[in-house]
Amino acid sequence: MNQRIDELLEKYWEAETSLAEEKELRRLLQSAEGYADEKALFSGLSALSAEEPNIKTPTKTIPIRPRNWIKWAASVAILICSTWGWTVYEQKQAEQEAYMEVMQAFALIKTNLAKGQEEMTPMNDLKYLNTTNQLFGNSIIK
Repeated sequence: MNQRIDELLEKYWEAETSLAEEKELRRLLQSAEGYADEKALFSGLSALSAEEPNIKTPTKTIPIRPRNWIKWAASVAILICSTWGWTVYEQKQAEQEAYMEVMQAFALIKTNLAKGQEEMTPMNDLKYLNTTNQLFGNSIIK
């Protein structure tokens, strides 16, 4: 009996047993002494097979209707996001253009201010004169 169990176990570990031989191996292991590891293995397998749920295939199939509103909602969301992005881009471009115009105006003011200061240098020489008569070279005789 132990020799038959050994033969069946060897075939079992080599994956060469049939279902009938596996049933015979289980029956022989229950009545034999020893083989504690193999007995635990087969009892664990029996417990697992008892716990497996019965999977039933559905008898009625429910047709899935296309949800066109999801496609429309996605299209509207993309449109809104792209419009918002475009307006933000345009606003940034307008701000950049306004900044450049202000900088050009400041450069023009600086240039004209420098020209005006250059023309004021002869007037700075005249500030040391005391009277208007000295300015025009007229003297009033008293």
